[in-house]
Amino acid sequence: MRASRLLSILLLLQSRGRLTARQLAAELEVSVRTIYRDVESLHAAGIPLYGEAGHEGGYRLMDGFRTRLTGLTEGEAGALSLAGLRGPAADLGLGALLAAAELKIEAALPAGLREQARLVREHFHLDAPGWYYDGDRSPHLPEVAEAVWNARVVRVRYRRWTEPREVERRLEPYGLVLKAGKWYVVARCDGALRTYRVGQILALTVTGETFERPEGFDLADHWREHLAGFRSRLVRGHAVIRLSERGRERLGEVMSSVVATAVAGTAGPPDERGWVTATVPIESVTHARTEFLKLGAEVEVLEPAELRDEMEATARALAALYLPPSRL
Repeated sequence: MRASRLLSILLLLQSRGRLTARQLAAELEVSVRTIYRDVESLHAAGIPLYGEAGHEGGYRLMDGFRTRLTGLTEGEAGALSLAGLRGPAADLGLGALLAAAELKIEAALPAGLREQARLVREHFHLDAPGWYYDGDRSPHLPEVAEAVWNARVVRVRYRRWTEPREVERRLEPYGLVLKAGKWYVVARCDGALRTYRVGQILALTVTGETFERPEGFDLADHWREHLAGFRSRLVRGHAVIRLSERGRERLGEVMSSVVATAVAGTAGPPDERGWVTATVPIESVTHARTEFLKLGAEVEVLEPAELRDEMEATARALAALYLPPSRL
């Protein structure tokens, strides 16, 4: 493990340039103290590695030093074959380039590793979108990707969920994210970072303007923070519900994991009919009504009263639709 970590430090510095001990520790999931010890070992082995103090400091390799210790293990060769996401690459207009790169990598591998990579491709396939969704089909995705890559300002006509539904926006696109089969662009607009779904872009013009992407901006870190904030804003209230045994079995199929976790954590013991009472988070009364209707008669809303009234009104409307007048 330690030898592998020392090699990883070399390769990280070779590919990224200057890195601090804290950055190396975060990449390799070890302590900063461990990095210090590893750097001392590399020095002792004669590796031309030096450190610079100060705010802009860090470790770096001497100019011109390159390590050739880049051989892949059998497991790494197999994992590499999973990294080529052909569908998303094709969406971005990079399908042919990815195929060419995969052929070059495969040709460079020894016979045994080449066979391992082939077996992984034959046995594993990634299909990211949900069962009833085939992913975004946005004609503007390649243009957005090119603008991201070349730091070009774009002007878009965008369809959103609130009024006014269609708006004009000037965007400085920092990066693209593929989430659950949908493409999102993280862009600066009116001085703030915002997230836009590419499939909602109705028209796009790439301007002649360029912009400076902030040094140190990390797309993955920003996306994690964005998701955390998004999820925290979703919970705007709670509901008290009763669930049948069948309802609890179906919970994981039709409701979010947040609701399922809340039921597991707050449900009391089953009553004589097997029903339990639990408290779950909700986004809004309207959204909760739609979600709970997926469970049909296997759930009963007790609180809040407004949500219970909405469920009752919907049940009455369904009864009026399906039952003959003599049975109402």
